[in-house]
Amino acid sequence: MKKKSRIILTLVVIVMSLSLIAQEKLLTVEDAIYMNRDLYPASVSQLQWIGQTNYYAYAKDDAIYKVGAKSGTETMLFDIDMLNKNMHEKDYDSLKRMPQMKFFSNDACWFQYENNYFDYNFNDHKLHWINKVPDSAENLNFEDDTRFIAYTVENNLFIAIDGKVKQITFDQNKGIVYGQTVHRVEFGINKGIFWSPDSKNLAFYRKDETMVTDYPLVDITSRIAEIENTKYPMAGMTSHQVTLGVYNLETGQTYFMKTGEPPDQYLTSVTWDPEGENIYIGLLNREQNHLKMNKYNARNGDFVATIFEEQHPKYVEPEHPLYFLPNKSDHFIWQSERDGWNHLYLYNTKGELINQLTKGSWVVTDFHGLYGNNKLWFTGTKESPIEKNIYSVSIGSDEIVRISPDNGTHNVIINHSGKYILDVYSSTEVSREYILLSNKGKEIRIIKEDKQPLADYNLGAMSIFTLKSDANDDLYCRLIKPIDFDSTQKYPVIVYVYGGPHAQLITDSWLGGAGLFLNYLAQQGYVVFTLDNRGTANRGRDFEQIIHRNLGLHEVEDQLVGVNFLKSLPYVDSTRIGVDGWSYGGFLTISLILDNPGVFKVGVAGGPVTDWKYYEVMYGERYMDTPQENPDGYENSNLLNKVDKLEGKLLIIHGTNDPTVVWQNSLQFLKQAIDNDKDIDYFVYPGHGHNMRGKNRAHLYKKITSFFNDNLK
Repeated sequence: MKKKSRIILTLVVIVMSLSLIAQEKLLTVEDAIYMNRDLYPASVSQLQWIGQTNYYAYAKDDAIYKVGAKSGTETMLFDIDMLNKNMHEKDYDSLKRMPQMKFFSNDACWFQYENNYFDYNFNDHKLHWINKVPDSAENLNFEDDTRFIAYTVENNLFIAIDGKVKQITFDQNKGIVYGQTVHRVEFGINKGIFWSPDSKNLAFYRKDETMVTDYPLVDITSRIAEIENTKYPMAGMTSHQVTLGVYNLETGQTYFMKTGEPPDQYLTSVTWDPEGENIYIGLLNREQNHLKMNKYNARNGDFVATIFEEQHPKYVEPEHPLYFLPNKSDHFIWQSERDGWNHLYLYNTKGELINQLTKGSWVVTDFHGLYGNNKLWFTGTKESPIEKNIYSVSIGSDEIVRISPDNGTHNVIINHSGKYILDVYSSTEVSREYILLSNKGKEIRIIKEDKQPLADYNLGAMSIFTLKSDANDDLYCRLIKPIDFDSTQKYPVIVYVYGGPHAQLITDSWLGGAGLFLNYLAQQGYVVFTLDNRGTANRGRDFEQIIHRNLGLHEVEDQLVGVNFLKSLPYVDSTRIGVDGWSYGGFLTISLILDNPGVFKVGVAGGPVTDWKYYEVMYGERYMDTPQENPDGYENSNLLNKVDKLEGKLLIIHGTNDPTVVWQNSLQFLKQAIDNDKDIDYFVYPGHGHNMRGKNRAHLYKKITSFFNDNLK
């Protein structure tokens, strides 16, 4: 017995030793930008439902497989050799890898290779060439049913049909742009081309920027540097003017919807009705506090009716098109924050509100549509502001049913019948897992198990908790301790901040939403802390709108709640607190330092707004109104006025061709620092935009880390 005990003890020691050795790996900067693909969470390539069937497809080893949802039986549909056999027969070059497939029917999919589009029937293994677009084509919009392709070349719009190309607009003035996104992609706008349901009409944005001042960006790659002008309407200045045209493919005529005056209003939430006879446009005034949802006759552009209106003293924020019910074409779903939280509302086309389908002190984060049995599917924060769970609600009922079995973050793909759900799941314990669920939330099978890509790495302990703001709001926080943490030591702190609208940094997802770079900093011996202040997303309208007209005020107050908490911890060295942030986070980084001299020893601000009058009109006026309307707000948030309060070490980083936060912001701050005899560190990335990508991002991370190591350790 003694001998057996010794053997067991020896095995335990060996296992523990191997575990300790396995967890001695440390992250590198290259790891932090995922150059090491082994650190990616588990993934299933091209996972999707096949048409209206109960089969799902995925890609593996240059082949596409289908799997029966109920049976789990797996069959190879086709592989790259089968595709290339067809490609060779039609005199096309071989595919080097499996292209991205889109399953549009029960037996066929389409794909793009180089500039050519193809249909592939995987039952008879026939390949059909659809069309080709030129190398210069952008903003492509492929219509699944008819195989029509709309796209832009420079500022004009084109359609490719049955192997032929037709030009729709012919404007020689480059300041007038067709078929592209407008309003600097605010209001949920992500495209500028909208096919009607029957593909007989094509709606498109027309953006007139001729009245907008040119803003110079400098290209230094030529021997004599050249100016590349971009249109950048700043807050309070002349903005572009947008209209919506409809091109009729049968008559060849274009009609513009008569959206009227004023010309600088915003056109949002563009939606065709199911019959393709009318088109709906949300007209938002420039002040962004009054929305009219208008209906127009697509055949002649005439105004038909205002369906409903929304107003708010601060702003309303339409970010979604209407969703017409597939089984009731005169009813649609509208998403709105009108009761203080983003919820679903059922309307008819007369403008009558039938029912508010969801309600409560939580938000619908993603609406997925109606599938089978008259059920609407969505994800939301009903359980917790940092979770995204799956729910359904039946039309005509207020009962909301939770579907997802596990707390955390869920992204879903629902099959046509609504019987099955592909759930891409993550939590603080699970990096990523793919699960097949029934519509009751029962787990049918795990498609891809979580692989815990950081299991062999020595990471600092991470915790998520809440603190109370001065207004008694819960503020979610994340804290990562240094590796090999010793509670008897004193550690420096890096506060990582963003703090602006439409962002949420702390979530019940892998690493708590932190990413690898923050864990890399913790490995360097820092306590790394993040707090989502008032103004951030998924906490309701009032929580976000508190910042209106006073950017940098309440955000700084809340961040100081976090700083005071940090100072209370026995293992935090309160004389060594740093702060790091980019974009809005860069603005808050500098705000925190200037508003609280002596609190922060070191700061790194990337791409920072330093004076909101230099920011663009759509975003800037939503949150600050115009400089003429809100001079006190602009003055109080202007960091250029506070440079004389600078203490400690500050590094500002900016891309010289930043089209989002123009370089002028940090250059003006640098000038003020020089004029006030303040020493700051300044670094630029020539030719880069609002952030750095690829190997230059690794360079950026090294730069930030070195600055903290040199000045905070």
